[in-house]
Amino acid sequence: MQYQPIIGLEIHLQPKTLSKMFCGCSSKYFELAPNTHTCPTCLGLPGALPVPNKQAIKQCIILALALNCEISEESKFDRKNYFYPDLPKGYQISQYDQPIGVNGFVEIDTAGDARRIRITRVHMEEDTGKSIHKGDKTLLDFNKSGVPLIEIVTEPDFTSKEEVDAFAKRLRQIIRYCDISNADMEKGQMRYELNISIHPSESKRLPDYKVEIKNIGSISVLQKVIDYEVKRQTELLNSGKQIEQETRGVRDMSGVTISQRSKEGSADYRYFPEPDIPPMRFDKKQIENVRKEIPELPQEKKWRYIQDYQLEPDTAETIVSYKSLYSFFEDALAQAPQPAKLAKDLSNWLVGDLRKLSKKHSVILSNSKVTPEYLVELVQLVQSGSVSKNIAKDVLSTVFNTGESPEDVIRKNNLAIIGDQDKLAKIVSKVIEANPKIVEDYKNRNANAIKFLVGQVMKETKGQADPILARQLLEKLLQSL
Repeated sequence: MQYQPIIGLEIHLQPKTLSKMFCGCSSKYFELAPNTHTCPTCLGLPGALPVPNKQAIKQCIILALALNCEISEESKFDRKNYFYPDLPKGYQISQYDQPIGVNGFVEIDTAGDARRIRITRVHMEEDTGKSIHKGDKTLLDFNKSGVPLIEIVTEPDFTSKEEVDAFAKRLRQIIRYCDISNADMEKGQMRYELNISIHPSESKRLPDYKVEIKNIGSISVLQKVIDYEVKRQTELLNSGKQIEQETRGVRDMSGVTISQRSKEGSADYRYFPEPDIPPMRFDKKQIENVRKEIPELPQEKKWRYIQDYQLEPDTAETIVSYKSLYSFFEDALAQAPQPAKLAKDLSNWLVGDLRKLSKKHSVILSNSKVTPEYLVELVQLVQSGSVSKNIAKDVLSTVFNTGESPEDVIRKNNLAIIGDQDKLAKIVSKVIEANPKIVEDYKNRNANAIKFLVGQVMKETKGQADPILARQLLEKLLQSL
């Protein structure tokens, strides 16, 4: 029997802040000596009181708005009670029934179509410490304990790993566009939890279970986990077994999941309002002022490029995916005298040859000697017929290495297209004399003969001949023979 997955995601994100969520300790913990950034509050010592981080809450609002959420006019913190060694208080300060943002969505593009993934909620909480297992001992580092976390929860709207991949990448782009976090998954700044079940492809009835996989640290591992779980659950159902509702972990980076415990429900956490933090209230004016700080987001930018400049969807997607690319492209458009006329060629040169040079030489695009102004100049020279596209590739490489302008490189190396009829006619005559057999083929109406002769002219001129003019002169001289 064929099965289809039903997938929901929970994403934990560490926003950029100087201090932790409820105390003044530094939020920087990566690769620092264990337990050096702690205080009575983040260690959960008696009598210590939490004070919310205003910047973290603002960043949560920005992200919620960027994800098209409604912002709650009143929001509060709650205690989520559970025991784990790296949770020093015995509870986590989180949000339960009054999150900051609700009912949002993210648009993704898959299989040539666009669709929306619904966002259930966006809320604020604190991170736990870190457990380090060494043999039969567990060491605890509380530097991370209390670091701000934004949690994003989706509806179970995904039906394939391709959709999950598109969403994960788009979400990370939105986060980086808004400068909320670097979303560096290798440093644990962004982590995924996956809720997955499967049902017969022809059935519309939702399964009565779900399996949660926690702490997925990369998008590529997320794909492996989906493949593994679909296979594992399919084999269980096909053998007549029931699938347990449970929480599973991931073995290294393999995507293989292992059972950890039966899955908790909200009742298990015994949520109740955090008594030491009063409710937060946001008026409409505050929310609108925050909304003004949100830049143009990747999906909006992509469609603007497609509609205003007729960029290919794949090219537009590549550009909006990286700040270095869209910043360079925007700067080039600002330099261009006719942006609409040059945009498509600019985009192709940018994501093609210039990006390849940047990767080959490990040079960040913003540090490249090829400026947006130089790329505009090169595209104009190609469009005007002053230089051939093949020679322009060599010119770009020279500009990349020397920092000279394209015009200077072309002039210094005498690379301009040969458009002088008398000069070109002599070369054409030479090519005809050197290829009597091909000339005979032309007379016998061999369609490939003229193409070969044009190629020989281009070879003779090292690509500098105007190919249209070369063909015209060839046909004129051949017809006179």
